[in-house]
Amino acid sequence: MTVYFIGAGPGAPDLLTLRADRLIRSCPVCLYAGSIVPPEVLANCPDDADVINTARMPLENIIDVIAKADAEGKDVARLQSGDPSVWSALAEQARRLTAAGIDYEIVPGVASFSAAAAALGHELTVPTVGQSVILTRVSGRASAMPDGETLDNFGRTGATLCIHLAAHNIDRVVAELEPNYGADCPAAVVAFASRPEEVILRGTLGDIAAQVKEAGVTRTAVIVVGRVLGAEGFPDSYLYSDGRPRDAEGRTLTCGH
Repeated sequence: MTVYFIGAGPGAPDLLTLRADRLIRSCPVCLYAGSIVPPEVLANCPDDADVINTARMPLENIIDVIAKADAEGKDVARLQSGDPSVWSALAEQARRLTAAGIDYEIVPGVASFSAAAAALGHELTVPTVGQSVILTRVSGRASAMPDGETLDNFGRTGATLCIHLAAHNIDRVVAELEPNYGADCPAAVVAFASRPEEVILRGTLGDIAAQVKEAGVTRTAVIVVGRVLGAEGFPDSYLYSDGRPRDAEGRTLTCGH
């Protein structure tokens, strides 16, 4: 018996990986994280599967359900939104499963920041403009941020920021970023990326907060801030350079080869 922590992606069922789809179709027990996993993603669960909404279940109750499935020799599909590697509350579950001697595997999924970038039609790294992406959030009802992990500190790098779980705090986000990025810095908010109800807002740090409030966006959104969103006139990537030494397969040759 195995528990599969499955990245269910940003919402669109056709963004599930092939592995995720196969496991959803085959596992006799499916646990999903409430409304952040759309019904369409659950549509291919087996007809006789136990499909359980864990949104209001305490962690220990969730582990009890998994332990019962383990005792019955049933594999479990544990659906997490986006990709399990970030903000999935996987670590707490994995720790308990390890203590109980229950096997688990992690199945990657499409992260919400990737879906947001796709919706915006932008690459988040642009030559000479931005080569780093920081995924972060702000302190709130969820866990407190560790010392040093602040928007002010991240903003000093000038990197592209993808800020999660913060649409309801948009005024605070703007206030903490403007000193480093400037009010004219391009900013965007994508809510419900890839879903039919997707909302895309584009602007600058100077006007994005007003747009967010007018649109009524408060959750399930990614805030993207950085000069890459408005970059023009930058040089082509080294990937396309005629001067790039390549082997017969087109791979870049390192010095000395």
